[in-house]
Amino acid sequence: MRTPGPRPDFGTRHGRYYQELLRGRYAFLVPPGSRVLEVGCGLGDLLAAVKPSRGLGVDFSPAMIALARERHPGMEFQVADAAEFAGAEKFDYILLSDLVNDLPDVQAVLEHLQAAAHPRTRLVLNFFNNLWRPVLRAGEKLGLKAPTLLQNWLSADDTRNLLHLAGWEVIKTDARILWPIRTPLLDGFLNRWMAPLLPHFCLTVTLVARPKPQPAARPQYRCSVVIPARNEAGNIEDAVRRTPEMGLGTEILFIEGHSTDDTWGEIQRVAAKYPSRNIKILKQQSRGKGGAVREAFAAATGDLLFILDADLTMPPEELPKFYEIARAGTAEFVNGVRLVYPMEDQAMQFLNMIANKTFGLLFSWLLGQKLKDTLCGTKVLFRADYEAIAKNRAYFGDFDPFGDFDLLFGAAKLNLRMVDLPIRYRARTYGQTNIHRWSHGWLLLRMVIFAARRLKFIA
Repeated sequence: MRTPGPRPDFGTRHGRYYQELLRGRYAFLVPPGSRVLEVGCGLGDLLAAVKPSRGLGVDFSPAMIALARERHPGMEFQVADAAEFAGAEKFDYILLSDLVNDLPDVQAVLEHLQAAAHPRTRLVLNFFNNLWRPVLRAGEKLGLKAPTLLQNWLSADDTRNLLHLAGWEVIKTDARILWPIRTPLLDGFLNRWMAPLLPHFCLTVTLVARPKPQPAARPQYRCSVVIPARNEAGNIEDAVRRTPEMGLGTEILFIEGHSTDDTWGEIQRVAAKYPSRNIKILKQQSRGKGGAVREAFAAATGDLLFILDADLTMPPEELPKFYEIARAGTAEFVNGVRLVYPMEDQAMQFLNMIANKTFGLLFSWLLGQKLKDTLCGTKVLFRADYEAIAKNRAYFGDFDPFGDFDLLFGAAKLNLRMVDLPIRYRARTYGQTNIHRWSHGWLLLRMVIFAARRLKFIA
């Protein structure tokens, strides 16, 4: 089985612009400093564009590999077939750009690539949209596009199924490049602003996948349950009593946020009353729940980080469900969802329900993964992933007073597998909500617009 050598469009000016757009897309998807393998690497320009700490390019064409070595001496290149190259090395990212259209046996290649993957590896591939088939054929006849080998013309569903058969789980799907011809003013407008709104008409479809979790022995983890508390004095003791011990031990970390009632005094009293529990207490220095979460995560010591709202409308007894989903490898980011099971009376007002459903749809579009309820306060992720999110926070900036969206956007940027976990949402039994429907709703809408510019409407 052969990996095609030169990329099909290298011979034309329009093809070079198309490759430039692809390099920008892959550079967005792959964090700099990753260990990266590209199969069907051609000249190695795309591999270089993602700025790997270790880059290995594989291609069937000796001529292409010779040129790639000259152009990018800091990386390694090998002449090999896509389904036959050997090596026990594991990579963080495996790239297949415009390759599956040309392979005689896509499934065999995808299965072979499992040997280069560890459990946290991401496979990123793109392929041509079937809708563009007649356009590309016309381009070849007119000399606007270099001739290509006989193409597979796989649909997105075909490719997802092949990934599934080869042991990969698709995390997200995206479509890009609405106008692959360099045209002053027009190409930038169409590719940046219109492509996210017209994904079915885009030239390329991009899939990000990970190896399916294996049913091997599941590890146990240390847990940190962060409970931001503002004017929640009546819920503090119940939060301790009802939070179960999980895994190798559960740390309960209260952070009090400028309360006007006796929440801080109650936290101190409860911590002293339950010496058998591993309880830490903090007074928040910043403002907003987002600041509280970031301060508490910085002080937490667990391998798995949980957020539990102090109003206890998400029953703490359900936290082990989140733990088991993360422990099994089913998800790397577990998001609570309140909109599946029936709710108690007064648990959520009608307008709040509509807003939650609306923002769920908007954020699913933004993140490229379906999330039904982005506003549920209970979220669980691994410490290592949170540290990566924090390290890359400059990409989005300190824009989120709630804390939830900083995590969601960061997880999406890092291609983490996010899963909704339905919970039973209860009515509050003490105090009043800290959410202000109209002012916070407007703020959320502004955050959606901001995130769209950083996740969807990108150059």
